[in-house]
Amino acid sequence: MTARAELRGVLPVLQAPFDDDDRLDEGALAKEIEWVFGCGVNGVVLGMVSEVLRLSDDERFQFAEATCKHAAGLGPVVVSVGAESTSVAVDRAKHAAAVGASALMATPPLLAAGATELGLEQYFSAILRAVDLPLIVQDASGYVGRGLSIDLQVRLFEEFGDRAQFKPEGPPVGISISSILEKTQGRARIFEGLGGAALIESYRRGVVGSMPAADLCWAVVAMWRALERGDFARAYEISAPLSALIGMQTSLDAFVAIEKHLLVRQGVIPRALCRGPVGFAVEGETLAEVDRLFDRLHLIASDDLPQVPEQNELVPAD
Repeated sequence: MTARAELRGVLPVLQAPFDDDDRLDEGALAKEIEWVFGCGVNGVVLGMVSEVLRLSDDERFQFAEATCKHAAGLGPVVVSVGAESTSVAVDRAKHAAAVGASALMATPPLLAAGATELGLEQYFSAILRAVDLPLIVQDASGYVGRGLSIDLQVRLFEEFGDRAQFKPEGPPVGISISSILEKTQGRARIFEGLGGAALIESYRRGVVGSMPAADLCWAVVAMWRALERGDFARAYEISAPLSALIGMQTSLDAFVAIEKHLLVRQGVIPRALCRGPVGFAVEGETLAEVDRLFDRLHLIASDDLPQVPEQNELVPAD
């Protein structure tokens, strides 16, 4: 795997498995990585639904190093390095490069509501100059933080070429994708980041991949393959229950809680523990509907499911 390995296809954002002492469970992480690659994904990502915002820097470094170790030879690893200051983001970028990351991803500082456009541009530019890796500029303003202007993103592409890549998640996502591509003559590399819910529209607009969560990566793989062979009818069949499931995840905490619940159901991780405090109550009727939608999605997508490790049998919902 080279530093400039092309990122394309389905690259799920891993969920951080914790043990009963609230520490990263590296054994469970290794199993999760094996499982997602068994589902046919093209690489893995550490991002916001990996709960990186609730990890210490030591834990983030441990997470990045363990992921690169267990994914070695399987596919590229993208490591989130965003921070509240440029110097911390640069330190995280250097560490990620040193442990074998193939690319980086960064949100703007979450407290940067008053930052100037120039200051944000300097922040992303400093990360790109610190290491010779691609950087996915993540506008996560659909969940947290402030939005990034199209012009800022285009300037980064003009200066750094295809090392500057993009993941727009602030509404209107489709228009942002098309605007960036139009202003870069179709050369920018852009990833869908809404869990696969916007993948069909985003694919038509020109994205090169999707970064869903790990729990439903097999469904997004099936959609991606259908789109690549031009079978939009099949992609729409899979999209309906997938989008309904994503629609229930109305906050970052909801994404994490539901994703971990479904990973436990699939036998991938042993516990659905989340770092607190959290702003989403996982209650019975919500999970019952999640399970109903999951079962429907699994039934619809089952013909397209890649072979996954036999030990990960689906656990029936109560």
